[in-house]
Amino acid sequence: MRHRRKTVKLQRDTAHRRSLLANLTCSLIDHGRIRTTLAKAKALRPIAEKMVTLAKRGDVHARRQAIAFLRQKDTVKKLFAEVGPACEGRQGGYCRITKLGARMSDSAPMAYIEWTDIEEMAVASTSTEEDA
Repeated sequence: MRHRRKTVKLQRDTAHRRSLLANLTCSLIDHGRIRTTLAKAKALRPIAEKMVTLAKRGDVHARRQAIAFLRQKDTVKKLFAEVGPACEGRQGGYCRITKLGARMSDSAPMAYIEWTDIEEMAVASTSTEEDA
């Protein structure tokens, strides 16, 4: 029995699963909304929310922890500059999962995962682009 076994394995070994979730998190930070399978979206949400919590903390140690997991410095810059400040007033629930239905080829359940404060992030990104 799988009592108290929380990790969703996604039919991958540990290294592959960590890389997959890190890449999905980077894509979510870069694009604001991604389309993926429902199982991957549900596995991604806790990790993405932990990254936002690190970004809200904002100190050097939090930045180094985010770089250690995501392994993309440009994405970590965007996380700390745009996503963290946009979620500053929120205590949790930074991501939203919207179910889309079955994929045409293999009937896998698909979903969108996106930031709940995506409007504030859009305003923050346009203001940083105007400053540059």
